[in-house]
Amino acid sequence: MTRHQILDAVLDSGAVAVVRMADSSRLVRLAEALAEGGVTAIEVTMTTPDALAVIGAVSRELGDAVTVGVGSVLDAETTRRAVDAGARYVVSPVFKTEIIDESHRLGVPAMTGCFTPTEILAATEAGADTVKVFPADVLGMAFFKGVLAPMPHLKLMPTGGVSLTNAGDWVRAGAVAVGVGSALLDKQAIADGDWATLTAHARTLRQSVEDGRASL
Repeated sequence: MTRHQILDAVLDSGAVAVVRMADSSRLVRLAEALAEGGVTAIEVTMTTPDALAVIGAVSRELGDAVTVGVGSVLDAETTRRAVDAGARYVVSPVFKTEIIDESHRLGVPAMTGCFTPTEILAATEAGADTVKVFPADVLGMAFFKGVLAPMPHLKLMPTGGVSLTNAGDWVRAGAVAVGVGSALLDKQAIADGDWATLTAHARTLRQSVEDGRASL
């Protein structure tokens, strides 16, 4: 897939599952459960134990059923290692041009973390495929509307403050997709291996996104 096709696949999902797990052995099954509910973009953060091995396992075992990426990336070297392992997009909590440049050299999208309008525009002009507004719960939906009014070309994705049922509100505020962590990844359900509950959560989230898109 080309970089633009990968980006389209992520944005079509409408939601990126931000996975931080202490027990990474269950991550492949978790990704399957989320994909069954319609959330097919899975971001495995570098704070997950054996993150690169897990990314490789998800990529090999699930193939095109999910679009697996890497999160919490802070430098070009980690970008290289993650893409070599099978990551198809790179997410960072910060804006560093080396991450964008290395991602593009390797043919994958870069989703760069930003907080201010100036930083968001600078990242976009540096080539960021999508800007991850982080932490979005500090800024809120009004921030999205305010920034997009004079700069409607920006592609913004909130991470932080997104729930299973308010995702559509973020979309209505201008988000092209949402990043969701703890609200989606019920720790008790994961511990119990209750994959049906996680699939139901994913379905609720995806429906919220679709409702938001339908109202635009």
